[in-house]
Amino acid sequence: MADSRRINAASVMSVSSPDSVSAVESDRTVDPRQRTALLLALALVLIWGSNFSVQKAVFNALSPGGFLFARYLIMPVCAVLLLWQRYGMSWPRLPREEWWKIARLALVGHVLHVALVTFGIHWSTAFSSSLILACGPVFTLLFLRWAGLEHLTRAQFAGVAVACAGVLTFLSDKLLGAQWQASGGDLVLLIAAALFAAYTVAAKPLFERHGSVIVMAYTTLLGSLPLVLLNLPAGLAVDWSTLPPAIWAGLAYSVVLSAFVGWIVWGWINAVRGVARTAPLMYLMPPVAGLVAWLATGEGYTLIKLVGAAITLLGVALAQFAHHRSEPTPESVTVVD
Repeated sequence: MADSRRINAASVMSVSSPDSVSAVESDRTVDPRQRTALLLALALVLIWGSNFSVQKAVFNALSPGGFLFARYLIMPVCAVLLLWQRYGMSWPRLPREEWWKIARLALVGHVLHVALVTFGIHWSTAFSSSLILACGPVFTLLFLRWAGLEHLTRAQFAGVAVACAGVLTFLSDKLLGAQWQASGGDLVLLIAAALFAAYTVAAKPLFERHGSVIVMAYTTLLGSLPLVLLNLPAGLAVDWSTLPPAIWAGLAYSVVLSAFVGWIVWGWINAVRGVARTAPLMYLMPPVAGLVAWLATGEGYTLIKLVGAAITLLGVALAQFAHHRSEPTPESVTVVD
C-alpha cells in the first residue's frame, strides 16, 4: 500500500513521465484471477449460508441418519473421481504410520464431527448452527496454545472471552425458555466445533507432507464405511422412491455442491487470494444463514439473539486476527461438513 501511495505521489509531481504513467496504470489494473476468486468466495458464502436451511429440510424428509447414509454413499464416489482426475489409477502410497494418522483424522473429522453437526443442525436452528460452528477458530487457537504450537496474545485471550460471552448471550433466551432440544442441539454443535478444531490441528502436518487432496480424499474413503454401516437402519427406513424432486435436489446441493465442489473451489480461492484475505469472508456466513432462514422458514430473532451473535463474531474475529504483526494469520482447514 505504501508503494502505491509513492507511485501516485510521483505521478502527480511528474505527469509527463511515461514511466510514472505506466506505473499508475499497472497499479490500477486488477488481476482477473483476483476478481474471479472474490466473486467465487462470495458465491460460496451464499451457498454455505443457505445450506443450513436446505439441510434442515432434507433432514426432515430423510432423518439425520438417512441423510448421513446417503451422503457417505455419494462422497466416496466424489473422492474417487477426484483422485482419478489428479493421479489416474496410480494413487500415492503412504507409509503404514501415516495411514494410522489418516484413520484417526477420519474418525474425528467424519465419523464424529460430521455426524454431530448433522444431528446438531437438526435439533437446533439454521442461524444458531451457523453461528456456533463459526466459533471453530477459537477452539483451534486454544488447541494450538495447549499443544504449545502457538503463543496467544492478550488481545486473542480477550477475543476468546468475548466470543464465549457472546455465545452465552445468544443462547440465553433458549436456556431461560427451557427450550431443551434446541439448547441440546447447540451444545452438540459446540462439541462438533471443538472436534473440528482438533481435526484442523492434527491435519495440518499431513496437509504439508501429502497435500490437501490426498488427505481429504483418503479420510473420506476411510470414514465412509463406518458411517454407512452405523446409519444403515435409518437409510433402509427411507422410502427413496417417493421422495420429491426438491429433496433430491437438496441432497445434491448439500453433498455435492456445498461440501465437495465447495471444498475444491475454496482451496483454489485460498491459493489465489491467500488465507489472510479470504478467512474474514467466512464471518458473512452466519448473517447469510440467518437471512435465508428468515426468508425461507420464517425463523425469528429477538434483539438479545442479534446482539449475542454480533458479540460472538466480534470475539471470534479478534481471537483469530489479533496476532503479532510478525506472525502470519492462522490458517484454516476447509470444513468437511
